[in-house]
Amino acid sequence: MSAPTRKLAAILAADVAGYSKLMGEDETGTLDALRKLRQDLFQPTVTEHRGEVVKSMGDGWLVEFASVVDAVNCALQVQENLANHELIKLRIGIHIGDIVHEDEDIYGDGVNIAARLQEISEPGGVALSGRARDFLDGKLANGFRDTGEKQLKNIAETDRVFVFGDDETGQTPRGDAPLPLPDKPSIAVLPFDNMSGDPEQEFFVDGVVEDILTTLAKIEHLFVIARNSSFTYKGKAVDVRSAGRELGVRYIVEGSVRKAGNRVRVTAQLVDTLDGHHLWADRFDGDLDDVFDLQDRITEEIVTALEVKLTEGEQVRIWRKRSGSPRAYEHLVRARRLFHEFSRDTNRRAIAEAEQAIEINPEFWQAWIMLGYANNQAARFGWSDNPERSVEIAENCVKRVFAGDPSIPDAHSVAGGIALAKRDYDGAIEAGRRGIELGPNNADCHHGFAMIQCFAGDHRAAIDLEQQALRLNPLNPVNSLVELGRAYFHLGRYGEATEVLRQVLERQPRWLAGHTLLLATCVASGDEAEARRQQGEILRLNPKFSIARYIRLLPYRNEADLNKLVDALRQGGLPEE
Repeated sequence: MSAPTRKLAAILAADVAGYSKLMGEDETGTLDALRKLRQDLFQPTVTEHRGEVVKSMGDGWLVEFASVVDAVNCALQVQENLANHELIKLRIGIHIGDIVHEDEDIYGDGVNIAARLQEISEPGGVALSGRARDFLDGKLANGFRDTGEKQLKNIAETDRVFVFGDDETGQTPRGDAPLPLPDKPSIAVLPFDNMSGDPEQEFFVDGVVEDILTTLAKIEHLFVIARNSSFTYKGKAVDVRSAGRELGVRYIVEGSVRKAGNRVRVTAQLVDTLDGHHLWADRFDGDLDDVFDLQDRITEEIVTALEVKLTEGEQVRIWRKRSGSPRAYEHLVRARRLFHEFSRDTNRRAIAEAEQAIEINPEFWQAWIMLGYANNQAARFGWSDNPERSVEIAENCVKRVFAGDPSIPDAHSVAGGIALAKRDYDGAIEAGRRGIELGPNNADCHHGFAMIQCFAGDHRAAIDLEQQALRLNPLNPVNSLVELGRAYFHLGRYGEATEVLRQVLERQPRWLAGHTLLLATCVASGDEAEARRQQGEILRLNPKFSIARYIRLLPYRNEADLNKLVDALRQGGLPEE
């Protein structure tokens, strides 16, 4: 008799719909079909998604996954592959909860609730508990329709149940169920089309859109989706209603830019995503030297169409006269793309691009911000040969921006990161808070302040800030998920930490912080097998890794927080020196 072991896991319960009837009508055919399904479809799909069939019941299975994302993707693939099967239909339920392994069987709430969800699932459908859905990212979670609170058989507490599909049967999958709309006008600006016939002009076109986004994001009466999410639609044919549901916004701006010689034409239109109705459209022509005025005019038209009343002070701050060369945008956009690739080499190249933008236009504050971010990141992650000098450069960038306009949100965010690196926690918190006050729609500022709060020891505040950052930037959430994982780890919420850190590594398999935090979480939760796997990954990615060098990069305020992480990394087998 084996000793019982307990852990948190995602459980998929699958059952053949109408099994008794099928057996009564054609026992041999049914058993043959089930055998083929199990061997050719079900088991390979489970293996592909890193699951393990822990119990087979003739007409059904219990499957264990470490990740809800893996469980859901497995279920959806199985149901898609079975959609046209002439005989077999499965009902699937998924929950995450405590399970107990004992004597080659599993028990616990995770199993019981998954089984009850399977019972209420429609044939060909997937039913998901509210707790499990909370572990999904925006796009995957949006495929599930909320059916409300349900009283599951023999389960004391009610649970909110979500089903995958368009209608009450849940049989037709869909990935575009809407996020809840904010309580104020919500908007996304999609990448404009480059109509110039010259691929080199992509940087210029993206720069036009980014400046419109930056300006809109300063308006506290709006809810504006971050650039990283809206730009995932670049180069794609977009249905604005689907995009609105995926991003959780009421309005979308789309358009095009045609640049020929020194002339530029910008067209833009504002669409209501609920019905596809065009609220406003216009065309703006001008000389290249006047592109900043063109961008301001577009932004003002959008805000007017949304009927958002601005105070006089906001109008002055948002639509101020700017000057400079549009060529600087090309370098800035390159710098941003390189910065977000997150490596020593790309960060170095991002710095060079930002410096070229500043050389063209020394008053270009966006480039100064980018230079500050990149230098501070180089110092923080050990990518700089002279970290003190990199921090000094970042400080000078912030001072330069503040001298021109102290109301730039990102400048306060950079200042907060610098203060954090210097272990000036009160200064960092003040700067982070000021950044989101000035940039209520700025996902980067929310993420930056969350990181400050996490290292300063207020992990619950960090979670709240990162959740808002994720809402503003729902399709590109990796940075926020890392700090969410860190906060969950320090609060002892290991199941949630594991889930978000797995999502990080699915998107960025080489992100060392994701691996180290997942290793620490697995050690703390007793998942020795996964801890060993993460140790191997860390040493493969960085053969010279040492705990001593790593922790020098972590600006924890509370020694207890640092010690908890270090102890877990040490128990996980990572080298001390």
